[in-house]
Amino acid sequence: MSESHLYTYGIIDDNESLALNVDGVAGATRAYTVSYRSLSAVVSDIETTDPERTDAAVEAHNTVLQAVLEHDATRAVVPMSFGMAFKNARTLKGVLRGARRALRSTLTEIAGTVELGVKVLAPGDDTAVDTAAVRSDVTARLSALSVGETENDCFTDRLIINKSYLVEHDTREAFDAAIDEIDAAHDDLTVRYTGPWPPYNFVDIHIGAEQAQQGGR
Repeated sequence: MSESHLYTYGIIDDNESLALNVDGVAGATRAYTVSYRSLSAVVSDIETTDPERTDAAVEAHNTVLQAVLEHDATRAVVPMSFGMAFKNARTLKGVLRGARRALRSTLTEIAGTVELGVKVLAPGDDTAVDTAAVRSDVTARLSALSVGETENDCFTDRLIINKSYLVEHDTREAFDAAIDEIDAAHDDLTVRYTGPWPPYNFVDIHIGAEQAQQGGR
């Protein structure tokens, strides 16, 4: 039987153990935590330290992170990029030890927040749209209700706005209401509102890639 390694989805505060029945990467059916001091990594068992990146695997990665948020909507999660798998718990704990300061700082920065995605698209026909006015209106409404925002790629000419917002839990209802108001004010446009997500666009931590590969597969 192949040796079991650990695939890592994200990092949370070590305030409780966590076990979730959820479909994860490479056929995993359960996610749980491996802890080091004040940090816990959300992991599942996997038979390789080099998982294949497929659409289904990326979706499974995101599904586990969503399940962590749904388990406790107030929990801060530092999401890991796809593919972070470690030889064993000892290796993973060593990585957590080395990155502990950066991870603790990031958890503090994103505590009490979620990421929400907003896309605004022009009609698919030749209807004239004042895109500058739309951007100004949407930005004015949403920037005031968020603590951070990032511009994402406009991958089609129809996209007027493609942004991610970092929103505090206490402001979430007001942000939801603002989206409804934008949708009503611009009924000729398509507003796509997604989330909550872990704050993918507001953290930038890359840990342990070389250690994840140590010891072979």
